[in-house]
Amino acid sequence: MSALSHKIDFAVLISVSNANPNGDPLNGNRPRENFDGFGEMSDVCIKRKIRNRMQDLGYKVFVQSFDRADDGFKSLKERAEGCAELKTEISKGKNADGEKCAKIACSQWLDVRSFGQVFAFKGSDVSLGIRGPVSIHQAVSCSPVDIVSMQITKSVNSESGKEGKSSDTMGMKHRIDFGLYMLKGSINCQLAEKTGFSDEDAAVIKEALKTLFENDASSARPEGSLEVCRLYWWKHSDKTPSASSAKVHRSLKVELLDSGKSPKRFQDYRVTIDEALGLKPEVYDFV
Repeated sequence: MSALSHKIDFAVLISVSNANPNGDPLNGNRPRENFDGFGEMSDVCIKRKIRNRMQDLGYKVFVQSFDRADDGFKSLKERAEGCAELKTEISKGKNADGEKCAKIACSQWLDVRSFGQVFAFKGSDVSLGIRGPVSIHQAVSCSPVDIVSMQITKSVNSESGKEGKSSDTMGMKHRIDFGLYMLKGSINCQLAEKTGFSDEDAAVIKEALKTLFENDASSARPEGSLEVCRLYWWKHSDKTPSASSAKVHRSLKVELLDSGKSPKRFQDYRVTIDEALGLKPEVYDFV
């Protein structure tokens, strides 16, 4: 595979309709929001979905969710030790070659050479940190979001021996009526050289972003309630960027057409790009 030859920045516009895109476990699983009322999706949530798409596309992934484990391993330690070459090097303890361990891990798993990984397991003297070239911001809504809560009940009891519905049949469910979220990210060439991340790997990241919510439906996120509306993919002319990632991301402007009304769909926004930087992105439109 060829080494990554150009710095890359990207942005994704995501619509959320009657769904909970990322619940906060410390707040009753309500959709995440900041103190200004803007909705948020954590970078960890986004990376989980990208990893799932990597698996769906046939690539080996190190950090697998328990219900999607496809190699028989039940923990990260088991998965690391399941790689004979990596296990042999780790077994050397304090004499293990960290660079060799990193090279083996990056060659084995696409998510490791993309996002990096910390290898530090109980009972092992090896502690290894790998920095990945793909950085993901948390996604933030373009306007404040309205969170709607409803009380729900179960039609059966959790335990037998009780007549009628018991007190544990009550619950709450939260959703966002509508929100347009912007996700930003970048791919760094210098870090890509260290992990072996290639142009081919960048194409996998792009495909994963295009289809981010495939096979991701749940009760909180019904099929079709989360949609990738548009992907912007800036490819710089060289490994050294012609403009900083911050400037590139700021060049994408999303404005509400009617500030007096709550947005209900993607078309309620005007999306423009400031081309003063001299960078023209690839644009993939899905709505």
